[in-house]
Amino acid sequence: MDSSKASILIVDDEPINLDIICAHLENDNYELVTASDGQEAWSLLESNPVRFDTIILDRMMPVLDGMQVLANIKDNELMEHIPVVMQTAKAENQDVVEGLKAGAYYYLTKPYDGDVLKTIVRSAVNDRFHEKSLHESLREGRQIFDLMTFGRFKIHNLHQCNLVASQVAHLCPEPHRVVTGISELLINALEHGNLRIGYQEKSNLMRRGMWQIEVERRLKSRENIGGFIELEFNVYADTVQIRIRDQGQGFDWTPYMDFDADRAFDPHGRGIAVARLSSFDNLEYIGDGNEVVATVKKGLDG
Repeated sequence: MDSSKASILIVDDEPINLDIICAHLENDNYELVTASDGQEAWSLLESNPVRFDTIILDRMMPVLDGMQVLANIKDNELMEHIPVVMQTAKAENQDVVEGLKAGAYYYLTKPYDGDVLKTIVRSAVNDRFHEKSLHESLREGRQIFDLMTFGRFKIHNLHQCNLVASQVAHLCPEPHRVVTGISELLINALEHGNLRIGYQEKSNLMRRGMWQIEVERRLKSRENIGGFIELEFNVYADTVQIRIRDQGQGFDWTPYMDFDADRAFDPHGRGIAVARLSSFDNLEYIGDGNEVVATVKKGLDG
């Protein structure tokens, strides 16, 4: 992703913290905008809801604290998908989980290492650009999907994951709600299932900025040529069912179905929980974990 196009809002009531964060990020070609409290930040956001690609948000501030700013962001349909990095001195598990459930996609506890900050921000920006790309694809017409009741796709690479996600989402009443969740499940099946990239290995690759390069390398290796993941959909009277299968050995999905404070500081690991809570009405892994079924209700007028 081209980070030179990313605009980042940094919110903290301590000037020294603003200076430190800006110093860590100033050489990464971001547009950095600062706010000294929650009210100033919210005024900036309200004046231009689509300006920022990532928000670094202090949790404890006077006037308007970070949790209220986060709630305002999540209640605004123009801002709700902006990744929010919550920074705080409150590092208790219940505080971290509370922030994650409120919509903070990343967490940093003070003091934190500059390299960790850079990795988290880079991940947030990449996620934002990825989400923007998916939603851009949704702007194309969905008329053909109104005529479909069943379909199956064989998917071989990251580009096809995003392409299929942006099209299959049209089957659902609110495509913008489900597209990111479908993409998350497909990419998870590709990288963890077929390509056997483990959790810690992905963390290391992302910290080095090498994740996508490694995915592409493995896709071209002899053992993975010809491999695919499969997406199958069925449209029923009141629901849309999306089934995804990979060719891997499966995994223990149970820890990833909800937010976990132990993973809050990693650059990934919350996508399945976000998909379950935000994109689908039901999400169920089958057997050993190499098959997952997502269900979306169509509603009375679906």
